[in-house]
Amino acid sequence: MKHLFATALTTAMLVASGAWADDTILTVTKDGQDIALTMEEIKAMPVTRFDTATQWTEGGAITFTGVSLADFVAHFEVSEGIMGAIAINDYKVEIPVSDAVEGGPIIAYEMNGAAMSRRDKGPLWVVYPFDDNPEYQSETHYSRAIWQLDRVTFD
Repeated sequence: MKHLFATALTTAMLVASGAWADDTILTVTKDGQDIALTMEEIKAMPVTRFDTATQWTEGGAITFTGVSLADFVAHFEVSEGIMGAIAINDYKVEIPVSDAVEGGPIIAYEMNGAAMSRRDKGPLWVVYPFDDNPEYQSETHYSRAIWQLDRVTFD
């Protein structure tokens, strides 16, 4: 009985932390087809890092690491339109593909060098470099900073 409890507890901890790299972490829908991505596949895309403070975190600037939105949409050969970003709880925002620019937002998978758990807004969070560009310090861009991202659609 102890073994079953320990196994269940370990499984729950791995799922909660997003530590299973071989499982689908993000589903992308393009042209009516679903593409399942693992964390390893996302991390294989070009890496982008920046430091920024957010209104949802404490302690000043945090180093976010992930794939730039520009590299992400280019990977899927998308150059215009709207990217639907949907969280684990089905919250959805629309991000114009025109936001996918060099020096723009990223799909972050690390904060300060550590993977993000669901409690820390992870495992994926669209983050804008708020400190680098005053234009990003607006309700419009704050609303696009969706955390617990698990689905993306291209319309």
